[in-house]
Amino acid sequence: MIVGIIGAGASGMAAALEAAQNENTQVILWERQARVGRKLQATGNGRCNLTNMNVRPRIEYPDAAPWAYHGTSPGFAKHALLHYGAENTRQWFLRLGLYTVAEESGRVYPFSDQANSVVDVLRFALEKPNIRLLCGREVKKVVKKDGIFAVTDNEETVTCDRVIVACGGIAGSKLGGTMSGYQILRSLGHRCTKLRPALVQLKSDWSGCQALKGVRTQCWATILRDGKPVAQSRGELQFTEYGISGPVIFEISRDVCQEKGEWVCRLDLLPGFHEEDLEYELFRRKNTNLSSDDLLTGILHNRLGRVISKAAGVKAGGFVRDIPDDVLREVCRLVMEFDIHLTEPMGMDSAQVTAGGILTDEFDPNTMESKLVPGLYACGEVLDIDGKCGGYNLQWAWSSGRLAGTCAGKETQ
Repeated sequence: MIVGIIGAGASGMAAALEAAQNENTQVILWERQARVGRKLQATGNGRCNLTNMNVRPRIEYPDAAPWAYHGTSPGFAKHALLHYGAENTRQWFLRLGLYTVAEESGRVYPFSDQANSVVDVLRFALEKPNIRLLCGREVKKVVKKDGIFAVTDNEETVTCDRVIVACGGIAGSKLGGTMSGYQILRSLGHRCTKLRPALVQLKSDWSGCQALKGVRTQCWATILRDGKPVAQSRGELQFTEYGISGPVIFEISRDVCQEKGEWVCRLDLLPGFHEEDLEYELFRRKNTNLSSDDLLTGILHNRLGRVISKAAGVKAGGFVRDIPDDVLREVCRLVMEFDIHLTEPMGMDSAQVTAGGILTDEFDPNTMESKLVPGLYACGEVLDIDGKCGGYNLQWAWSSGRLAGTCAGKETQ
């Protein structure tokens, strides 16, 4: 039996390794780029946050969706995540030769702290006699006729008994994001939702972002649409030339500015502190010779403190003792509640993950097999499942890929 797998990213390599467990199964793995796992190698700023120990679907509620995942039907992901969870993934990688370490946050990284280590152990594991890896070969068309799939790439047409589409999403096209998975599955009768960026930077027309470019700060960030909160998270924010970025923004960026309305990111720049305590400290500083430029020194990043002070009406070059009381109170308010107007997310090239994808209702969550085309499977980001920041999307790739590979690799079903 021949199983063809299109895409040698995280889910595709996982699928190939599981399908190849059956020695009577011949696996052909296509990768359109010159090497496998290029996008994987860039994740987590080159560290590869490969899973999260907090991936725990609620077993007691069979119909409940995994809390960290999104999609038209996020509950679709539950079966794969239960059978191939975070600890199972760590043990799987250990068998492949990769040592991992879990941080207090639940994020899991290779012990080497290098994404290369993850790609290397997968690459070495693919060196099996029943796995044929075809790099630099882009699949152009898949056709099923008389129960057999004809897979055509840029060099030849190969026949397969079963096919797994693991092409990934359109996000991060410079690292391998592509439309081909959607196009192949559409050509076989499947439908696709609207595609949009997730885990992405957000643009702002506020000029202060340029002045603060490169500044990082811990904060509570809340996304407001027409004054109503729609998402919030706590973590590190980074100001960029175009707007705001960082883990806390990736966490809440999904669907921001996708609909009409006034979109704002409200920042609490002193999470865990009370406004009256900050007010007490700033009024205490009126009894010193401190420059007004240094009003928030020791509290916020110097550049950020000056921008906030200026926005509140503090005049540069003076002394804190001369700042009017109402202006000091406005500084306190802005530190705890600073609004940044948002215009749009950065594009798909900048996104880490694609929101949306092929409708999961057309697949069996227990096998990842198509309900429309027997013998056709899909896994990973090409499907309409995306997770929160912190290793959840890679865990979905491992889980769905391994499930698809296991089921497709069986001789009888």
